Amino acid sequence: MSGYFQSRQQLWKEPVYRDVWGLLPDFDDAGLAHLIAPRALIVEASRVPEVEGPPAPTNERKGATPNGRLTTPPLDSVRSEVNRSGRHVQLVVSALPGSPPALQALLSSLGIKNRMRAPGSPPTDLRGHYDPSGRLHRQFNQLVDYTQALGRRSPARRAEFWSTADASSAQRWKDTTRGHRDYIWRKVIGRLPPPSLPPNPRTRLIYDRPKFRGYEVMLDVWPGVFAYGILLVPKGIPAGERRPVVVCQHGLEGRPQDAADPDVDSHYYHRFAVRLAEEGFVTYAPQNPYIGQDRFRVIQRKAHPLQLSLFSFILGQHERTIEWLATLPFVDARRIGFYGLSYGGKTAVRVPPLLDGYALSICSADFNEWIWKTTRVDSPYSYMFTQEYDMLEFDLANVANYSDLANLMAPRPFMVERGHGDTVAPDEWVAYEYAKVRRFYDVQMGMPDATAIEFFNGPHTINGKGTFEFLRRHLRP
Repeated sequence: MSGYFQSRQQLWKEPVYRDVWGLLPDFDDAGLAHLIAPRALIVEASRVPEVEGPPAPTNERKGATPNGRLTTPPLDSVRSEVNRSGRHVQLVVSALPGSPPALQALLSSLGIKNRMRAPGSPPTDLRGHYDPSGRLHRQFNQLVDYTQALGRRSPARRAEFWSTADASSAQRWKDTTRGHRDYIWRKVIGRLPPPSLPPNPRTRLIYDRPKFRGYEVMLDVWPGVFAYGILLVPKGIPAGERRPVVVCQHGLEGRPQDAADPDVDSHYYHRFAVRLAEEGFVTYAPQNPYIGQDRFRVIQRKAHPLQLSLFSFILGQHERTIEWLATLPFVDARRIGFYGLSYGGKTAVRVPPLLDGYALSICSADFNEWIWKTTRVDSPYSYMFTQEYDMLEFDLANVANYSDLANLMAPRPFMVERGHGDTVAPDEWVAYEYAKVRRFYDVQMGMPDATAIEFFNGPHTINGKGTFEFLRRHLRP
């Protein structure tokens, strides 16, 4: 092996095709070398062609991952990984292409006949004007066709995964899908240990309006990781009364203030946390870490080789948030609902289904036929053509689509909010996937009133009509 073997701690800086899920815990270079034992592995530390990152964007290609660098492995890194690999791995060092004398001697000592070129000029193509680009394009098309076929076959794989779940009653469904929840959390999202620090809540008053007060909140989760948000508390709650809570989640590049600042009327959020507080709900707008453009995507790149994702951290932050909200004397811990827009809608199908502390979930401006959305190459709605390279989730197509994740809410209520003008997906994709949820709640759970979808004539935004009524019906006593 020449010019590759090294510590993979900096994998996140390499091209995104090397973004291997779960590589480092078990399958780093030293770990893979163990699979070759007792056969010999010869590692050559040598110069490689170096790439400083993706090419500059063009009109045809934008949104590449910002790293994507290929550099010669540092010799110290190669030596360290070789030392971890055991005695069956042998290292030779070369600064030249070809087969250095040290490598020839090592091959001879192992009884391996040396068929490598001697040092000198690199190989040349003797076929004259041959152009390999056509063959490269054919190979690329073959890979695309193969992966698209896998996507088409994925519904059967998902059906196999869910075949052990028993939907004969709401309780049986809850009991028999615990393993499915655990698998999705561990193997698809990536599970961290529970929050390890005391919450140590810090709050300060930032709004004092006629109908509510607002507080900034900071909670500790793990060392170096905290949860932050804005709590709006209606005034005049009688002593001893416990109110329902709506957790109001922002979308991509958002802030809690977008939903909870009474002086901000964002065209996406329309002060929905404020409006609900004015109705008498306690509301909490958390900060999720999908902010900072490529900065949060670097977290994703660093997390994937550790079998983690951005939602591994988000789940821990929400665990801590629910735990803290339940301690407030004016909060009914049994009636904490979730309502998220866009990336907050992604949160709505990944967090409440896995956390029992959420009593209800509303997915706004995101619900989708998610496998098509993340893999298709024949639709402009696909993430294949956008900058959101952070969207891909390990083996998701073989495990769960959005309807499957939504069904994990049962018997808790679940709703979709959908604007006809929302360019996230066409209405047909949304309706197709939601129909599976509707059938599940109605036919299998016998709970048709516990789910709903509202289509409205509008864009990628909170509408706050059918969803508000859904919250009133299911969270108020």
